[in-house]
Amino acid sequence: MANAYFYVPETKNENPLSYLPGSREKESLKRKLTELKSKTIEIPLIIGGKEVKTGKTSEIRAPHDHSVLLGIYHKAGKAEVEMAIEAALKARQQWADLPWEQRASILRKAAELLTGPWRDTLNAATMLGQSKTAHQAEIEAACELADFWRFNPLYLTRLMSDQPYSPTSMWNRVEYRALEGFVFAVTPFNFTAIAGNLPTAPALCGNVVLWKPASSAVYSAYFLMKLLEEAGMPAGVLNFIPGSGGQVGNPVLESPDLAGIHFTGSTAVFQDMLKKIADNGYKAKYYPRIVGETGGKDFIFAHNKADVDALVVAAIRGSFEYQGQKCSAASRMYIPKSIYPDFKKKYVAEVNKIKVGDPEDFTNFMCAVIDKGAFESIVEYIEYAKKSPDAEFITGGKYDSSKGYFIDPTTIVTTDPMFKTMQEEIFGPVLTIYVYEDEKFEETLDLCDKTSPYALTGAIWSQDRFVLNYMMNKLQNAAGNFYINDKPTAAIVNQQPFGGGRASGTNDKAGSAMNLLRWLTARSIKETFDPPKDWRYPFMDAE
Repeated sequence: MANAYFYVPETKNENPLSYLPGSREKESLKRKLTELKSKTIEIPLIIGGKEVKTGKTSEIRAPHDHSVLLGIYHKAGKAEVEMAIEAALKARQQWADLPWEQRASILRKAAELLTGPWRDTLNAATMLGQSKTAHQAEIEAACELADFWRFNPLYLTRLMSDQPYSPTSMWNRVEYRALEGFVFAVTPFNFTAIAGNLPTAPALCGNVVLWKPASSAVYSAYFLMKLLEEAGMPAGVLNFIPGSGGQVGNPVLESPDLAGIHFTGSTAVFQDMLKKIADNGYKAKYYPRIVGETGGKDFIFAHNKADVDALVVAAIRGSFEYQGQKCSAASRMYIPKSIYPDFKKKYVAEVNKIKVGDPEDFTNFMCAVIDKGAFESIVEYIEYAKKSPDAEFITGGKYDSSKGYFIDPTTIVTTDPMFKTMQEEIFGPVLTIYVYEDEKFEETLDLCDKTSPYALTGAIWSQDRFVLNYMMNKLQNAAGNFYINDKPTAAIVNQQPFGGGRASGTNDKAGSAMNLLRWLTARSIKETFDPPKDWRYPFMDAE
């Protein structure tokens, strides 16, 4: 054991590369895209450091081009889940006993590998498998994930340095240790960074993890797993078990050794998991730590003193970057009647310039939605609006799945503030606008707060400071991440800790120490140097 007190070096956020025409990074990324497309890979489970092939496989095809077969992956079932639990528990004690700085070193090395020799691989895998533009892949698959892996060790040291007061003759201290049992990490398709952070944040704290990536993002998740192995992650600490939600999730949730869940996904799935945890509580060894980030119906609310030109850019980027498939994406907008004509003219002109297509064409701003299920669900909302007398389309409304799952940037204007597309999460490139009368500003703020069950992100717009303060107070509980004169997306680690309340999750703020604290359990220690030798107290003496 090292006899020293270690400090994790202060760190800065990773700067994204710009991929300008003719740049070295652009040419390098294009070569990697060509290389990955040229071969079809077979992805096994990884349990206890060993590859496991179940023979139950699914194909991985590029969402923007059905003809591109990127790979096949093996799917876990109950037997493999039980193997993974056994492997994790076998590794648990040795991993938990490893000095914290050794665990931190693995993640810091992973960050250097990610931003160095693995950068092109993770970016290209994210572009091909999840249909992201180079910019969208770069800012999260490379930069955001590297930030998680660099800042989380720093947060861990700050948590451990929080120690209690000690009076004379005693020493009070608190140790922060791993949970007993294992943590179940369930990661989404839309952010490779989340896929990398959800299993590794608990692991940094000494926990062992079963990791189920989204079936539509197994491709990039597998490369992440191989990167972590190269960084020195020991066998059994992270167990990679892709598969269907029921085949993997049900046996995990039934395990009495479940100690925590780190989840990002749909509200319905998370609520179902909560119910199953409660139903199995009678046989559980622990009360599981439950951390979930779920849905959103994120808003932009404009006042009549908003900067219209900047508002146009925020609405476009906030709604249509990555096809609106961000939990934080703007999905509903409130704009006053007095500035709407100017906004509409400029907004429609700019949206009509957006190109939609293959991510390998760097001139495209949008690519395909993730899969057939997502495409059909989004189209259903579009068709519903087309048939409604309360809705008007000012952009988009077109879609085509013949080659890839493409949907044009769609903007609906509704006369009903409680219209279906104002209330329900769509998770696609669809923005619904409600134009309100200027004199109904306060009333419309109330509508914004009450229309949706979610409270993830939101943005307010005005050049009047008194109005901004009023809006902030009225919408205090409407969003866990709140933006002033900006779009409601692109939270950055160590700058805007991310998470929301209400039906959007437990608000445990990924990208901050608050999240790491959920994966630690504390032991308070009191050491008395001169213990009493008489059981009687002074008040008991005779008068």
